[in-house]
Amino acid sequence: MNITARRRMQRLCAAAVLVPAVFLSACGSPAPSSGGGGTAGQGGMLSIATGGTGGVYYPLGGGFATVIRDKVKGYDATVQETNASVDNMLLIENGSAQLAFSVGDVVSDAVKGEGKFAGKPQEVCSLGNIYNNFMQAVTVNDKGIQNVKDMAGKVISVGAPSSATEVAALRILEAAGIDPKSGIQRRQLGAAETVAALRDGTIDAGFWSGGLPTGALIDLAGDGDMKLLSIGEYAKPLAEKYGAYYVGQDIPANTYEGQNEAVPAIASPNILVASKKMDKKLQQDITTALFDNKEALIKVHPAAGEMDKATAGKVPFVEACPGSKAYFDKSGS
Repeated sequence: MNITARRRMQRLCAAAVLVPAVFLSACGSPAPSSGGGGTAGQGGMLSIATGGTGGVYYPLGGGFATVIRDKVKGYDATVQETNASVDNMLLIENGSAQLAFSVGDVVSDAVKGEGKFAGKPQEVCSLGNIYNNFMQAVTVNDKGIQNVKDMAGKVISVGAPSSATEVAALRILEAAGIDPKSGIQRRQLGAAETVAALRDGTIDAGFWSGGLPTGALIDLAGDGDMKLLSIGEYAKPLAEKYGAYYVGQDIPANTYEGQNEAVPAIASPNILVASKKMDKKLQQDITTALFDNKEALIKVHPAAGEMDKATAGKVPFVEACPGSKAYFDKSGS
């Protein structure tokens, strides 16, 4: 094994520490679900819609599945790998998933019946704000891209189809004066695929919306030439046009190897959603299990450290599920 390969293997092993083996049995193909959003007391299988394996939703969803299995009597859970936020909302609506991660702008659009959900508002509620997604614009040093405007005419991944990354990336490009249909050579890749394409030179830059740190980007940063682009300047125009779920926030220095300074980015809340049809007691049992076992979830991924039952119920653009609200009210949210 040469030095480059050995270093890459070491980074992959380090990233794997974020994902304990305890939850691996919770991941994989969706098993038959309890249907109808879940019925308290009857038990059954709950499917959690997450995202790609290179992001945060998938490993953290595995941790959630383990906690549900261990702490919610009569219930088991499994994880679905998906294209993330938009797909996840649709899976909740059609009953193929009972729980799902989705980022704030997508949840808001779904509730209002706008954007990808035009004319079809989704009947969902929130089990709580879990952690902040950071929109991360990434390239490598030899591409000569210093900012979003430099992406004009380049080959750019805007994220997987029907993902929150895609929604926000198109809005950022427009805010920078670039037509996302004609102003770039558009590719649609998930986090792991974006990293692979940057390595083999088939794209010039890409966007990714996820928690910090993102596993696929940990690996890319270890190559020594990853560049995070400053996009914080677009938070205000996006918030003014679309909603207050876009907030300027820095990616802290040293989040990734070689990143010695904070990088201005755009943060949005990640919400755990369920169908309004889910039984109130089951909503409360799931919310209680997850927030009362925060320390176990942090061992799965550090993004769980942002879970705060004092504020998690305060999501202005989607109703709290009644059972979750009961838990948060009791906890002083």
